Amino acid sequence: MYNQLSRNKLSNRGAASLSDIELLEVIIGSGGKGNDFKQIAKNLSAVISKVGIENLTIDDVRAIKGIGDAKATKIFAMLEFSRRRFTKQVAPLIDSPERAAEQLSFISEKRQEYFVALTLDGARRLINKHTVTIGTLVSSLVHPREVFSLAIEDRAASIIIAHNHPSGMLDISENDREVTKRIKQAGDIIGIRLDDHIIVAGSEFASAY
Repeated sequence: MYNQLSRNKLSNRGAASLSDIELLEVIIGSGGKGNDFKQIAKNLSAVISKVGIENLTIDDVRAIKGIGDAKATKIFAMLEFSRRRFTKQVAPLIDSPERAAEQLSFISEKRQEYFVALTLDGARRLINKHTVTIGTLVSSLVHPREVFSLAIEDRAASIIIAHNHPSGMLDISENDREVTKRIKQAGDIIGIRLDDHIIVAGSEFASAY
């Protein structure tokens, strides 16, 4: 059985008028042994929902009743093209000091002190990396308003602050702890949570939170 109805609907009313299942029906084109195109489309949609489009393999498509090797190859190629060209890359999840440190390699060998803010969404995924201030060889001054103006602009749910120690010494000073305290207090008032304060020295890091 060939799927003409969904094809005509797409041609006359545009792709936006089709449901997800109908779009898959157009891609599939016709049914195969044991299943018509409508059932194949439903089964394919169920598989995509279960494994996720990013994890879908050609074997997943081949395993659907009514899809032979040739059709599986065509369907998978079309889905893969769409995935590569049009799927937005998922932002990194920053749910640990280790994950935060991965985003801070660009300040690890700086010879001046860089104070950085990572802005995060409600799922703790990275929105942006901001260099807030660049200090001298031994110190950097930062004010909460400079940090949170960037976080507000990004509509962040939380932030991680960080700075490097150009000396290479991974010692947490009283000044580092005081900065943490001030930023946390300001965040509590504004409603943007401070998740951590990472100190970076070469390839090593520590939390001052």
